[in-house]
Amino acid sequence: MITAIAFTVYPVSNMERARAFYEHVLGLHVTSNYRDTWVEYDVGASTFAITTTDMDRTPGAKGAVVAFEVSDIDAFVHKLRDRAVVFVAEPFDTPVCRMAVIEDQDGNHLTIHKRHP
Repeated sequence: MITAIAFTVYPVSNMERARAFYEHVLGLHVTSNYRDTWVEYDVGASTFAITTTDMDRTPGAKGAVVAFEVSDIDAFVHKLRDRAVVFVAEPFDTPVCRMAVIEDQDGNHLTIHKRHP
């Protein structure tokens, strides 16, 4: 029986550049770093990882997308715009949430998400 998602991982082409984005732009904090080839960030009860390890995956290949829940989406979007982050989809509302889609320097898509109360 599956009980949880252990981690989500994105391949990146340049670890230094990727870490700058995920840590300084998105504000994630490193919880594990294996030889600067696999870096993990705990996000709530899950883990998000980036890697330069060849896992037969191509950075920015338009595969799976991770959605990061934020406490104030409009403030977070403003912060991202100030840092010239590329928006794939501008903020929009659905019946259950407000979200936007951005991309990192490798073209990996990330959803910024806030559930409606």
